[in-house]
Amino acid sequence: MTVLPKDDIRPEPLTKALSERYLAYALSTITQRALPDARDGLKPVHRRLLHAMRELGLNPEAGFKKCARVVGDVIGKFHPHGDQAVYDAMVRLAQDFAVRYPLVEGQGNFGNIDGDNAAAMRYTESRLTAAAQALLEGLDEDAVDFRATYDGAEQEPVVLPAAFPNLLANGSSGIAVGMATSIPPHNAGELCAAVIALIENEKTTDAKLLKLVKGPDFPTGGVIVDSAATIEAAYKTGRGSFRLRARWKKEEAGRGTYQIVVDQIPYQVQKAKLIERIAALMDEKKLPLLDDVRDESAEDLRIVLMPKSRAVDAELLMEQLFRLTELEARIPFNLNVLDKGVTPKVMNLREALSAFIAHRQDVLGRRTRHRLAKIADRLEVLGGYLAVYLNLDRVIKIIRGEDDPKPKLMKAFTLSDRQATAILDMRLRALRKLEEKAIREEHAALEKEQKELKALLKSPAKQSERLIAETREIDARFGLKTEIGKRRTVFDAVPEVDAEIALDAMVEREPITVVCSDKLWLRALKGHQEPNGNVKYREGDKARFWLHAETTDRLILFATDGRFFTLDCAKLPGGRGLGDPIRDHIELGPDQDIVATIVHRPGRKLVLASTSGHGFVTAEDDVIAMKRTGKQVMNVVAPFEAAVCTPAQGDHLAVIGENRKLLLFPLGEAPELARGRGVILQRYKDGGLLDARTFVWKEGLKDQNNRAWTPDELKDWKGSRAQAGRLVPRGFAKSGRFA
Repeated sequence: MTVLPKDDIRPEPLTKALSERYLAYALSTITQRALPDARDGLKPVHRRLLHAMRELGLNPEAGFKKCARVVGDVIGKFHPHGDQAVYDAMVRLAQDFAVRYPLVEGQGNFGNIDGDNAAAMRYTESRLTAAAQALLEGLDEDAVDFRATYDGAEQEPVVLPAAFPNLLANGSSGIAVGMATSIPPHNAGELCAAVIALIENEKTTDAKLLKLVKGPDFPTGGVIVDSAATIEAAYKTGRGSFRLRARWKKEEAGRGTYQIVVDQIPYQVQKAKLIERIAALMDEKKLPLLDDVRDESAEDLRIVLMPKSRAVDAELLMEQLFRLTELEARIPFNLNVLDKGVTPKVMNLREALSAFIAHRQDVLGRRTRHRLAKIADRLEVLGGYLAVYLNLDRVIKIIRGEDDPKPKLMKAFTLSDRQATAILDMRLRALRKLEEKAIREEHAALEKEQKELKALLKSPAKQSERLIAETREIDARFGLKTEIGKRRTVFDAVPEVDAEIALDAMVEREPITVVCSDKLWLRALKGHQEPNGNVKYREGDKARFWLHAETTDRLILFATDGRFFTLDCAKLPGGRGLGDPIRDHIELGPDQDIVATIVHRPGRKLVLASTSGHGFVTAEDDVIAMKRTGKQVMNVVAPFEAAVCTPAQGDHLAVIGENRKLLLFPLGEAPELARGRGVILQRYKDGGLLDARTFVWKEGLKDQNNRAWTPDELKDWKGSRAQAGRLVPRGFAKSGRFA
């Protein structure tokens, strides 16, 4: 009878179990998928790809093999993940528009800058490039540690020897759990110069390093328009961003006309989507200076932009395009890597270069010791050979006369087991006098090399000289003087073009109707339209704000937390669909709402009020904030909220509370502030402020039902600021709100 084992069930707090498992998952994501190793700049999948291709003999001088063969070896031996994920990683290493120095040479369709995908792996072929070979150089010479693969059947390198500064040269990007990395590519020649400077003097100043490494060098070129101070700050901290623009030139077209040709676009921008975006903006009439866009690209990129007329200023047109399209991009810089392959760390430029140098020093020491072991073994064998040539007849006699000549040889000539085996394995034709001379020459050469290598291990200065020589060799193959190493990205200052003219004055003036739904979906309908049933909303949604404006106007939004936001009416989503969520345009919290939406009128003043009964008057020009985070103007403290934003058009202010008490007082009693909480407009025993509105006393006041109340009817409610007021007159709108 089989005895079943008891279930091993142990009580454990859920929080502890979840935290341990999530931590294990997070560490695996960080170290195995998202962050590159600071030493070779590779993630495990890329390292395994290159190692598998090397084992298949796919060196630069060898023939190509099907990518499916490579992917099969990678997932079968080293990387137990999906074949498509591995192939996608391989494709990227072969794309010269995605990687500054491709590590894989592809044959077949490997995708293009338009965003088209590569052909299936069964159709494409590949082999290693010279840069990849430099990364792998020394792998057979004990340069790095190896570890067992996932199934224990094979061995894989923990890190590559990496003679090529791949981390910064090709860059990397990835998102882990709680951290991310984004390293743009750089110029290998500049990196080699910086590496040499640091090896020669580890106290080389940051200023000198930044003179050598000027900034990123993207495979698609482009123009970096950041200031030197911005670039310096990014490299000193390891965090920042780079403002990259397309490269363009003006071509004369005859009769005084011209066209603009874009021949380089920002890194990782898809050309087809860029052109679609420009065309869409033209349809929405947000590019009034542009007449047409054409893609004339062949092997080289060529996007042609046709201005409306020859009177259009090219700088102004391009400034509009840079601000509205992906012709200008922000490239993030976050040098977050695995220090020594283990610890996540944000490094600055100096630390990243130093990590590479330290790795190369370690590789040099390991390769040197490996070579010394090989030399010692060979010298031992050669010593045995020389003993043979000195006593050749006796050796032959022992071999012919003994059934087991090995012990006899070892005893007769004081040979080691290794030497005796080598002598017995020697071919007869090697017993010529000529061979003895070659062996003696080899023996002398190896002894000389052995002496030099031992001196190298003992001398840090000699090691530095060797590392500098190796770095100069890499520079000669991939540096600034080579075809692949020429700098592609240049630096320039932003032209002084008035942004207001570029974005506002040049927008074609057209009437629009701004519609904001109850669930805050925003859109702009063409023309001035009155509220009607033809405008569709999402299920369960309805209209809230309905405003007439023009494309040259600005839209002001007032939120319950007292912040003002400003949107350009020319950039509002079109009315063909159901609009865009307003939170796509501004940073509005999930627990915040929009109180009021108005069209900006310069010089006007606004009355602001909160549910606490506080309020003040402010200049509308001062609340403009053309940024997503808005501008804090009214200070409100929970549980109170901003409740009213209305133009100050009149001489009196009407305030009504949730208790339906109404108070009227001169507008002059409310102070004018640029920012603050304000003063008490009306006091409440229960509830808070419901609504407020300015009006002209002689013209009277209207409630939400559009009932007009004359001054004679309202005289009993006239008082001073901060009073409680009286219950609204009989017949006042039940909502308690004003028109």
